[in-house]
Amino acid sequence: MIHTHSHSAFAAAKKRIPGGVNSPVRAFRGVGGEPFFVDRASGSRIRDVDGNEYIDYVGTWGPAILGHAPRVVIDAVKATAERGVSFGIPNPLEIEMAELICQWVPSIEKVRMVNSGTEATMSCIRLARGFTKREKIIKFEGCYHGHVDSLLVKAGSGALTHGEPDSAGVPAAFADLTITLPFNDVAALRSVFMREGSKIAAVILEPIPANAGLYFPREGFLELLRQQCSEYGALLIFDEVMTGFRVARGGVQERSGVTPDLTALGKVIGGGLPVGAFGGRADVMDQLSPDGPVYQAGTLSGNPLAMAAGLAQLREMERVNGWQKLEQLGAMLEEGTREALRKTKRDFVFHRVGSMFCLFFAKGEIHNLADAQRSDRTAFAAFFHRCLDAGVYFAPSQFETGFISLAHSEQDIARTAEVVAEALG
Repeated sequence: MIHTHSHSAFAAAKKRIPGGVNSPVRAFRGVGGEPFFVDRASGSRIRDVDGNEYIDYVGTWGPAILGHAPRVVIDAVKATAERGVSFGIPNPLEIEMAELICQWVPSIEKVRMVNSGTEATMSCIRLARGFTKREKIIKFEGCYHGHVDSLLVKAGSGALTHGEPDSAGVPAAFADLTITLPFNDVAALRSVFMREGSKIAAVILEPIPANAGLYFPREGFLELLRQQCSEYGALLIFDEVMTGFRVARGGVQERSGVTPDLTALGKVIGGGLPVGAFGGRADVMDQLSPDGPVYQAGTLSGNPLAMAAGLAQLREMERVNGWQKLEQLGAMLEEGTREALRKTKRDFVFHRVGSMFCLFFAKGEIHNLADAQRSDRTAFAAFFHRCLDAGVYFAPSQFETGFISLAHSEQDIARTAEVVAEALG
C-alpha cells in the first residue's frame, strides 16, 4: 500500500507534537515503521489520507462499539450541538446518563462524570483514601489505569516489595504508597493483607486485564479480592473503562457476580467523545465535594455532546440486544483464528471475551503479565504489517486488545480470518 501522504503528515507532526503522536502507542514503536493518518471512518472501515481502506479492530481503542460514525450517534451530537456545545452548568443529559449507569450497573448507587478514564481512576483512588483515611493501595502488574502518578508503578522484586516509578517525573514517594502484585497470585495477595491490611485504602484492578494483551482472572480470584477487602476494610475498585458496557451490559461485575465498592468507566459511555465516570456505594460517593471533604471538579464534566453521544450509543445497544450479536461475531472470529492457527501449525494463544480478543505470539497458558511477556514481539510485528498490507488493522502492539463492533459483518470476519492465515503462514 502507498503511504505517501501519511509519511508527510508524520514528518510534519514530529516537528510540533512529541513523537508525532498524542498518545504513545499510535507511533508504531511496538511494530516498527510509521503510523498512517486517518481521513475518515464509517462502520467497520477506516480510510487513510492516501485512500487505503482497512477493516478496523481498534475501534478508537474500544468506544466504537456500534462501529464508526453510527447514524444514531451523529444525529444525537448534531441535535445537541445546535443547542450549545458546552455549558459548565448542570444539564438534563447528565441526569439521564447517571440514571442509566445506575440502572445497568447495580453496584453503582451514585456516579460522577469526568472527562477520561485516567481521571476516573485517579478520582477513585483519592476518594478511597479519603473515605478509609488510609494511604496505601494495591495494584496488579499488567493492569493499566491511566497515567496517574501513583499508578505508574512497576513491581519490585518480591510480592511485598513496593514498586519503583515506571515513568520519569513520578516521585519515588508516590510509589512508596503503591504495592504491586502479580495478577492471579492468591498467596501474594493474602500475604500483603496479613501484613499491611490495616494500611490499605483500596485494591484497584482491571477485573479482566486488557492492557497487556487480554487474560482472565482464575476461578475464585475476584471473589477472594472481595473477601479480603471486606475483611480488612479496604475498598475494591474495578477499572471497567475498557470492559464496562462492552463484555456485558453491566460489565465484568455482571458476568462474575462480584460487586466492587467503586467502578471506573469510560470509552463506550461517550460514543467516541472524551468521557469518563466513576461511581459506587452512596456512602462512599457522598464523601465527594460539595457534600464531603474529597475534592474533585472538572470544567467539561458532563459535557452535553459526550452525554448525548453516549446515551444514543447505549440505548441503541439495548434496542438491538447488541451484546448477543457481538458474542456471535466474537465466536466467529475466534473460530476463524483458531482454524488459521491449526492450518499454519502455530501453537499460539488466542484469548477472547465477547467482542474483545488478543492473539499472543506465545505458547503455554497466559494468566499474568510475566506470561504475556513471553510473546515473540518480532514475530508479532511481522504479522501486524502483513495484515495491514492486506487491509486489516489490528492494534500496533502485541500488548493491546482488539475490538469487534456491531458494524463488522460476517464477510468482514471471514476476510479477516483469511488474512490472519496468510499472515501467519
